Amino acid sequence: MKTKIILDTNFLLIPAQFRVDIFSEIRRVCDFNYELVVVAETIAELKKIIASGRSGGRDKKAAKLALQLLRKYGVRVLKNYRKVFKRADDAILDIADKKSLVATQDRELKRALQAKCGLIILRQKQYLQICE
Repeated sequence: MKTKIILDTNFLLIPAQFRVDIFSEIRRVCDFNYELVVVAETIAELKKIIASGRSGGRDKKAAKLALQLLRKYGVRVLKNYRKVFKRADDAILDIADKKSLVATQDRELKRALQAKCGLIILRQKQYLQICE
């Protein structure tokens, strides 16, 4: 059985912000069978960042790179047919379970997920670590 690794929006901005290859880092820390996924709301948030282009275009470039990387690595998009969420965090909270890991930098989301599933986080702006 594959472990689902759910990638959060802010986590997908790491390659552009900190020049960390999150996909090779995930391969390094995950010595088990896994599948990378995102919720549909994450794609919507990335597109919204591109459309708004705030922070002088830095976030816009980071979001564009994130979408390119998702396509390049064939990350599956999960659609929740039961509910429609405005925020990716809410969708992630809905689908995360003991058999999944969530890759995020969001402090509130990390706190909400602590008892629910494991986390993959960025340490020292250089490498990833799994927190169970």
